[in-house]
Amino acid sequence: MSQIVLHHYDNSPFGQIVRLCLAHKDIAWKSVEAPVITPKPDLSVLTGGYERIPVMQIGADIYCDTDIITAALEAHTPEPSLYPAPLGSAGKMIALWAANSWFMNSAGAALGANPDIVPEEFWEDRGRRFGMKRETFLPAVPHMQAQFHGAAQLLQDALADGRPYIAGDAPGHADFALLVNIRFVQFAGIMPNTFGDAVANWHDRLGAIGEGDREAWTADAAIDHARDNAPVGGHSVADSKGFEAGQMVSVKTESPDPAAVTGTLVGLDERTIILSREHERCGEVHVHFPRLGQILTPA
Repeated sequence: MSQIVLHHYDNSPFGQIVRLCLAHKDIAWKSVEAPVITPKPDLSVLTGGYERIPVMQIGADIYCDTDIITAALEAHTPEPSLYPAPLGSAGKMIALWAANSWFMNSAGAALGANPDIVPEEFWEDRGRRFGMKRETFLPAVPHMQAQFHGAAQLLQDALADGRPYIAGDAPGHADFALLVNIRFVQFAGIMPNTFGDAVANWHDRLGAIGEGDREAWTADAAIDHARDNAPVGGHSVADSKGFEAGQMVSVKTESPDPAAVTGTLVGLDERTIILSREHERCGEVHVHFPRLGQILTPA
């Protein structure tokens, strides 16, 4: 039976988002601790070179980026939904904003207040992969702090009408992506009650969700699990996208990160890119990416 495996590390904000999603859906999962800093050779066996965290694995299907991971979890276990009414899929739009524009400001508020909290190796790694260079990042901290607090006020305003969660009565992906920003700045001593009672109470409600049924696995166990399973088939390449099924292609994130994953194109539409690739340790795997935020080119 295919297991759900999360490759992550505990302090990763995006790993926290996925752990909340797993707990919300009451999904038992296997935990593989990945290094914080590259290289991550065991992870690259499965992904083909993608080393951002988190990566989720279901058997021999590998999901890279929180956007595609949440979509896969929603398909795997539809209820309770990550996109409850009345917001529905609009909740994903809020989540994408929280995990991109607002997250960089929360990083500024958290790390800028105490830049020595992380080692120089961290700055070198994030500079190479995300363009987050210490010498340009730290001077921008006052602006990012102001932007963070401005967005936190929007969150307080949204919750001030008494709703327990962003969508109303049920939590979802939007709440989880917003929450990790409020959690992240606690590294700088900025606590939830700084922003008002509505945010503080919302933070506590979400904290009670926990992380679900978590079991520690090794990277070798996850790789063996991929080898012992076959990737799910039935994908197609949509017409008029400029690519053909079976074509060798490369996928790279829209960032300075030079890492690119090369494989055979087996799936492509407005939401998803799927590559087939092989490695002697894991056999054939399908590597899934969201269409948003990825650069797809012929290999």
